[in-house]
Amino acid sequence: MNKKFLLSIFLILSVIFVSACGNNAANNGANNGSSATNAPSATDAPATDAPAESGTITYESEVGPVEVPANPQRIVALTNAPNILSLDGKIVGVDEWTNKSPHFTDKLAGVEVVSDESLEKIIELEPDLIIAGTHNKNIDKLQEIAPTVVYTWGKLDYLTQQLEIGKLLNKEQEAQAWIDDFKTRAATAGEEIKAKIGADATVSVLETDSKSFYVFGDAWARGTEILYQAMGLNMPEKVKADAQGPGYYTLSNEVLSDYAGDYIVLSRSATGDNSFMKTDTWTKIPAVQNNHVIEIDTEAASYSDPITLEYLLNIFKEGFLK
Repeated sequence: MNKKFLLSIFLILSVIFVSACGNNAANNGANNGSSATNAPSATDAPATDAPAESGTITYESEVGPVEVPANPQRIVALTNAPNILSLDGKIVGVDEWTNKSPHFTDKLAGVEVVSDESLEKIIELEPDLIIAGTHNKNIDKLQEIAPTVVYTWGKLDYLTQQLEIGKLLNKEQEAQAWIDDFKTRAATAGEEIKAKIGADATVSVLETDSKSFYVFGDAWARGTEILYQAMGLNMPEKVKADAQGPGYYTLSNEVLSDYAGDYIVLSRSATGDNSFMKTDTWTKIPAVQNNHVIEIDTEAASYSDPITLEYLLNIFKEGFLK
């Protein structure tokens, strides 16, 4: 009886020992990878797919560090939406001006148009990241809804702004790769254009609405960053004197020819009032008479993000070199 009793105790202890070893092995395996509760099942994604990065990162914004999602899934963009879209950011709310650009029609299908005053609508969208401008209202209330990063428009040049959005979305390498490639291609195109039109030739960027004309400096979209910064083309002295500082300058029809360069990039809306193109003031400008006018669509040229810049780069290469 004593021997049988001891043998039973021994067998029971052996089973407990083996079971404990098995559990420790399973736990060690889980600790070396994702936890069992976080690991994707076989039905969630193919085994070869890497899981999306979770957690948070600290973004150094212009007003201090902000803890933001490492892989934001629901972004409300009150500013810089084109930059976000160029990096495939997942936007659920967007400003009305970006929504009007034909470049983003497909990417913004089903996306809600919001403003800094539509707080209830933003709350309903359940954002995990909000991107706003210092000009926006209700910044303090936006910060209560979700982590909010604020930019001052024009504080950063167009390439640095893209890089900052890359850092914010945890896609800095992707943003930097595009910047390096674009600078090289645009500079090469600039050399080809200067060889064709002359190193001293000047270019003006003009825009018209129903009331006035505007001429732009080197950082007001409409392709100005490409023409003057990336390509190194020349700005007329009068444009440089009046438009470069404030960014743009409003003109009357009477002085339009004074600001026209050897070449004109004309930003206009196909649906706007373009009767000016039949006036003597316009038709007597030398660049117009020489067929040195390259037209761009205002709504398709109002930003300086990669998608818009690539579109304009192709237009300029064709327009100047044809």
